[in-house]
Amino acid sequence: MSNQQEEQDLQRFLQDVDEVTNLIQGLSSTDPAVQEKAITETEKRLSAIKLQDEKEQKCRMDRTVINTQPSPGLQNQEEMINPESFMAAMEKDAEERARRRKENEALANELREKGNDAFSKGDYEEAIRRYTEGLNQQKDAQVLYTNRAQAYIKLQKYEKALSDCDWALRCDEKCIKALFHMGKAYLAQRQYSKARECYLKILEINPQKDKLCRDCIKEIDLKEKRQHEEEKAMEEFESGKPTALSVAKLLQKLSRPDENILYYAGGIRLLTDTIQDGTEQVIFRTNNGFSIINDNEVIRRAFQSKAKLPAEVELSLSILLLWQAVCRGNEENQRLLLTHPDVNVQLPALLLSEMPAVQEQCMALLTLYAETEAGRGLVLRHLDTTKWLQILMSFVKVFDGRATCAMNLLTSLIAEEKFKIQCRIKLSTGVLPLFSELLTSVRRVNEPALAQCIAVLGDLCSDMVIRLQMVESQECWQACLSLVDECWKENKVTRYPESLYAVLGLMMNLSLEHSLIMQEHAEEMAGKCMSLFSSKDGRIVTRAVQLLSLILPTNLSALEEAMKQGVVKKMIQFLKAGEETTSACALKILACCVKSSRQAQEQMVKFDKKCHTLLKLLRSPKEAVAGNAAFCLGKCLEVPGTATDLLDTDIVRILLKVTGGEAHQAPSVQENAAIALGKLCTADARHTSRLRELNGMAVLSKAMKYVQ
Repeated sequence: MSNQQEEQDLQRFLQDVDEVTNLIQGLSSTDPAVQEKAITETEKRLSAIKLQDEKEQKCRMDRTVINTQPSPGLQNQEEMINPESFMAAMEKDAEERARRRKENEALANELREKGNDAFSKGDYEEAIRRYTEGLNQQKDAQVLYTNRAQAYIKLQKYEKALSDCDWALRCDEKCIKALFHMGKAYLAQRQYSKARECYLKILEINPQKDKLCRDCIKEIDLKEKRQHEEEKAMEEFESGKPTALSVAKLLQKLSRPDENILYYAGGIRLLTDTIQDGTEQVIFRTNNGFSIINDNEVIRRAFQSKAKLPAEVELSLSILLLWQAVCRGNEENQRLLLTHPDVNVQLPALLLSEMPAVQEQCMALLTLYAETEAGRGLVLRHLDTTKWLQILMSFVKVFDGRATCAMNLLTSLIAEEKFKIQCRIKLSTGVLPLFSELLTSVRRVNEPALAQCIAVLGDLCSDMVIRLQMVESQECWQACLSLVDECWKENKVTRYPESLYAVLGLMMNLSLEHSLIMQEHAEEMAGKCMSLFSSKDGRIVTRAVQLLSLILPTNLSALEEAMKQGVVKKMIQFLKAGEETTSACALKILACCVKSSRQAQEQMVKFDKKCHTLLKLLRSPKEAVAGNAAFCLGKCLEVPGTATDLLDTDIVRILLKVTGGEAHQAPSVQENAAIALGKLCTADARHTSRLRELNGMAVLSKAMKYVQ
């Protein structure tokens, strides 16, 4: 049967089912008008059936075949014309159709599962056979069409795949799976515009598929670009461009087996010098350049040698420089290099080589990849990133440019979310022990590189899984505290300021998660933060305040230690200095102190005369600052005599403005200000008189519900 006939049969079947269903619903309706219309349509349909049967009977009699048994459906036409009888007959017919369809669906699903099993085993021909059998049972099963299309794509039968996708879309015009496979089939046929249209259509149907579609469109763009590059390169090659011809000739010479190592090294150097732009890069690729170099037994043996002879070093350097030349700015060449079977093994081995020059060129190659999003994606897909993290971190022990290059590489890779996810696997067993060793060896490592390495681990902590692993590492916490001691020993001038700044940031990130191990070190960390306040490096002071603001709310012993070392006075000094970030954290620390300590309340009243600083911060547009200022003010007003000392200030007007919402403050700020206003008026009635003068009694009445 032709595809056109199959489509007609399917459409006729679906139309019959819809018409019968509508008639049954109409005859069952409680609306007389709807029921009357259904009866009319039923009679028309019955007449059509009768006429069709008469034609068929006449046709049979013309062929001298006589049916002596009248059609059961016409034995009692009066009964059939009766709406109730017809409805019962139609319902019975619909039930029978539904039963058969259910049986067919079950059989089709069984065949689909068998097809899926064959597909998973790579037996695509068998999968197609099973899907086809399933479609014979259920012609409108779109999943069978899309599954068969996927199998056809595996067998490179793209026209058949497109036909199946088209059938699936006729069943459901919004079938994303059909559009996806259709895009793949068009791409394989180099019909780039049609392939893009498929993925753009998916985006219209489901915008949440944005990443999937954008990745597919990038693949289309890359392959279209590759085709254009190859066409252009072929034109220039055929026109006799000297460098293009030279690349092909040199590759031919390098394909000769069993030559001396220096023969290959010299030839590769010449080849590298010949590659000037994209044309030569494409000629290298289309003339099987990667296989000629990588699959040569002499080159492979010398390249993989651990204890390299001078000639082997020269060959390794030549190959690394060649790879840089052919991969720079060429995504397709980058992909081909990293997908070569040996490269995944060769690159880590070269990076661990004892030859600094080889290590430098290996990192130069990786840096080339790290410069673009596409290049980083290739590295993450094809290399063991956890292994690379450990290897690159080990360069912190090196006192030259290799350390900086390694850290720059890590800084580039850390921007990729996939890198963080992959690093979860061996973090505890492989990365953290090495990291802790580096932190406790600051005198014996490249200190600027160590600071970068700490920053990299700090960025890794943005991943919750990694952060939890580090938080639960006793070794990691101890190493961080040891580094702080080494950088700030006995309150002297800061040594290794960049590493100290970085490790404080790391500890801040770790303190976002509460753990028993962190609580064990909270008191010690609080003491170190207090000590760092005397540093002349403002960046370090700010981070020490930030870290302390994270520690104190969760640990009473840390709070007591900070109180002993005069934290209230120090925080008020920071508030008066006015640096925005430091002030916000200092105010958070003060709120924590006055909440738990009467001594802290008294010290605030003592060191902030007439609460001048708090009143100033109360008008801050930042909710956290204004809210904490109002909270601290309310606690200070619990100290006897404080309210009286504030009689000659404008505190009532300020609190009234915030409490009444005139300053457009957040509800939490208004609530804290309301509490402070209530405590103020309760402590000294003269403030109530001032409030009455300002017509604020209604606001006070409302505020008193907050006062305990």
